Amino acid sequence: MSAAASRGRPGFPRHAEALDALGVRGRRRALMPRAGRDFSSNDYLGLASSELLRTAARAALDRGVATGSGGSRLLRGNDAEHVALEEEAAAFFGAPAALYMGAGFPGNVAIFSSLPMQGDLVLHDALVHASAHDGMRLGRAETLSFAHNDADAARDALRSWRGRGGAGRVWIACESLYSMEGDLAPLDDLAAVAAEDGAVLVVDEAHATGLYGVQGQGRAHGLDPSVDLLSLHTCGKALGGAGGLICGHPVLIDTLINRARNFIFSTAPSPLDAAIMRAALRLVAERPELREAAWRNITHAHEAAQRGGFGAFETQILPVLIGDDAEALALAQALQARGHDVRAIRPPTVPRGTARLRASITPNVSKDEIDALFADLADIRKAAA
Repeated sequence: MSAAASRGRPGFPRHAEALDALGVRGRRRALMPRAGRDFSSNDYLGLASSELLRTAARAALDRGVATGSGGSRLLRGNDAEHVALEEEAAAFFGAPAALYMGAGFPGNVAIFSSLPMQGDLVLHDALVHASAHDGMRLGRAETLSFAHNDADAARDALRSWRGRGGAGRVWIACESLYSMEGDLAPLDDLAAVAAEDGAVLVVDEAHATGLYGVQGQGRAHGLDPSVDLLSLHTCGKALGGAGGLICGHPVLIDTLINRARNFIFSTAPSPLDAAIMRAALRLVAERPELREAAWRNITHAHEAAQRGGFGAFETQILPVLIGDDAEALALAQALQARGHDVRAIRPPTVPRGTARLRASITPNVSKDEIDALFADLADIRKAAA
């Protein structure tokens, strides 16, 4: 069919054909209602539906906190709750300053589109989040990747760039815990690479905030203080709410306020959300039993997975590699039919040929339910063999 004929047909046939092609490859996505036992959320401390945060929300409403901001932070949207959250977050995460964004994704876009300057280099882990890639595409700096979790490869790439005449500042970007691999970045080694060159270490703590660190401050807390550290803490995962907190040097925070277009031109986050996040930070700091309960389930899941022959894992995210897209989708659907909310992760979220089931372990399930998940997965795979 000619392009002109396609344009003349009702609806959006080219889009429909592209969606059909995704379906043939087992990659078409669809929204699903919440159903079954929670093995797919990032609610790592079980706070999202907790009475603890519902009580905080009611208390905030009772003292007059607004549900909406009414404008951008640079107009009338800058609420006292935003300011208080940023001050308290900076203190909690051990940073000089913080900035509250609507979510972690726009936080990364703001960082990488606004802070690295022309002539600089963003040197990033090959598996860094899509939001960082979107920010880099909008930015002015050169970009290079290094092999996943390989600090020596990062060092070699940096030295090679310097050898080719690179004279700007280097920004080393990684996640502290990778949400699809379930593995941990070698932060001490990457910090050493940054220290050698005077680079900025940019750490996305999305999946570590609340669950890692002495009080849940994340894995970058306590790194070599001589390294310039910029960290992003997502509020919608372990903290149980909404938003994202960028923590770093006051000059960088001020630069974001002045140059990050998605901060400048966005309506500010809800003051109520900010008030709830203030309460979440207090709970994480003052209630270590929240982390202890989470880790009891995580440890149990590691043992159950190993007993079932699914390999060894080190974090709350247990990716079971399948490979084929359609097979991963079929396995996920079979598990869902047995009451386990497990999702299939397929390209482009993960590299081609590495489709997987992603089991996320939270306090929202019991140990018996964790055992049942891995028993059912073993049973389904045996039946399909």
